[in-house]
Amino acid sequence: MGKDSTYIYFDGSCGENRNVGPETPAGWGFCVIIGDNGIGKGHGELVKEMSGSVVTEAGEEGYIGATVGSNNTAELSAFAHALRWILMSHESGRVVLRGDSEYAMNVGSGKWKGKANKELVGSVRSLWNEASSSFDISVEHVRAHEGHRWNERADHLAFRAMKGESALPFQFWKPGRR
Repeated sequence: MGKDSTYIYFDGSCGENRNVGPETPAGWGFCVIIGDNGIGKGHGELVKEMSGSVVTEAGEEGYIGATVGSNNTAELSAFAHALRWILMSHESGRVVLRGDSEYAMNVGSGKWKGKANKELVGSVRSLWNEASSSFDISVEHVRAHEGHRWNERADHLAFRAMKGESALPFQFWKPGRR
């Protein structure tokens, strides 16, 4: 995609994916990279990262429609928060959202029809429509747990948020460390 693109790697994490409910912990994270070549060796510069818990209580700060904590709601939440960052902070140029969840990218961008998580899917699609009408945005799938440095960082952010723990500072973190 070129060095002029901004890359955003996003990921969700949920420890339990059966018998999920509003109390099931789930987390999301994303990191914004400029100068990435996409190969996964960690080229580029980390300019922003964010993470948080999937909020399942309507009316609570951060609620965007998830009613349970699950892998899918975590991935969709990560995608949504990355889109929100684009709308609030990105100035210009192409944006490539990269994640290991084809579900989140395809449902969130409207390519697939969402059968579950309807309120959350609606929020994500609304953010997608707004962001993609203002910026040149595309999505690319990255294989999970294959050693891709920025995808691993997004995984770390999401995993730590799901656990209710702070992420390790970037300079002390090594790929593959959750």
